[in-house]
Amino acid sequence: MSSRIHARVGTIRQLEILLCVYDLGSIKLAAEQLHLTQPTVSMQLKKLSEAIGTPLYDRQGKSRRFTDAGEAVVATAREVLDSFSRLEMELSDLRGLKAGTLNLAVVTTSKYFIPHLLGPFCKRYPDVDINFMVGNRQNIIERLESGHDDFYVFSHPPEDGDFEVTEFLPNPLVAIAPVDHPLVGKSRIDMAEIANEPFLMREPGSGSRHAIEQHLRRLGASVSVRMTIESNEAIKHAVMSGLGISIVSAHTLTFGGSAGLAELDIKQLPIDSRWYLVRQRERRLSLIAKTFLNYLQTEGQESMISELRRTTG
Repeated sequence: MSSRIHARVGTIRQLEILLCVYDLGSIKLAAEQLHLTQPTVSMQLKKLSEAIGTPLYDRQGKSRRFTDAGEAVVATAREVLDSFSRLEMELSDLRGLKAGTLNLAVVTTSKYFIPHLLGPFCKRYPDVDINFMVGNRQNIIERLESGHDDFYVFSHPPEDGDFEVTEFLPNPLVAIAPVDHPLVGKSRIDMAEIANEPFLMREPGSGSRHAIEQHLRRLGASVSVRMTIESNEAIKHAVMSGLGISIVSAHTLTFGGSAGLAELDIKQLPIDSRWYLVRQRERRLSLIAKTFLNYLQTEGQESMISELRRTTG
């Protein structure tokens, strides 16, 4: 006898709400993303739980721990919604239309330039919707492993897994200081001269930190880390405020603004890093995804490199 659970598990919208709460870890954040009220989100989850006949999660203070049943429903909900997404892509491909949704997840530093790639692409293909997720490196690795999205952007891609990795843009890392710092204006500064300067570093696990630490090991150099900061914007403001110097992606200056900051001329910099587009090999590329990949590897790449050269000299 075929299963009848599909008659009880609620609506597709309830499954969408469940996944959003699960991924964001918050009813408040899910309500904001879905443009719903918090009571509406809570009510839909309650209805889904009643339909299943068992709690989806347990409350632990302000947080929620999903039960085994809740985890099972989440996994199935993801499969169901992925099936609809694949159907949308197949129908779009059959009609020869570049319409539908492109799912893109990127590490935080790339948020400065990716919108400059997406803007011209969306103007050319106005019927394409973009799901754009920004997170730290670990967040994006988890999404990659579970196959949520079409593409993922990393400066330091994971080494294990059946992934296709495409290099598409330089990511030079440069040293910055406040404009009134004594080293500003000096030429060919040796790395040893900044060894004792208070240094602001990204958090462990970030691609930028990984590249900086590798570069320092190759040089046999060191820095004096004063603060660990989880945001490039926060690092830039901390540098402006005189809390120290740092090494950041040139893209954070090119596209994120550089007022109050100066790039130091250090002879062992910039660090030669790259941006990579990563995807799961087993995930079928939709017509939209193929079109975006082709755009990224041609005119999109050319425009970004041109802008970077123009602003960094």
